[in-house]
Amino acid sequence: MDRVGLAAALFAEGEVERAAAAAHQAIDAAARIDSTLVASRLNTLLDAARPYETAAVEDVRTKARELAAVRPTTIAA
Repeated sequence: MDRVGLAAALFAEGEVERAAAAAHQAIDAAARIDSTLVASRLNTLLDAARPYETAAVEDVRTKARELAAVRPTTIAA
């Protein structure tokens, strides 16, 4: 959950590339951990990324959608 918070904070600060990198780490960790709470916190991350339309952010959204396919009730990608 720390990675999710870090990525969301970086998005809020406009550090889009750093935020996307942290978001990838958060999503990778969420995929390895069978935790509904961690996976659901990714919604916060996706909300923070909403204003940005870069390739890196779209890649984050894609990875979140892939995770949502595995855990469809926890992430609204």
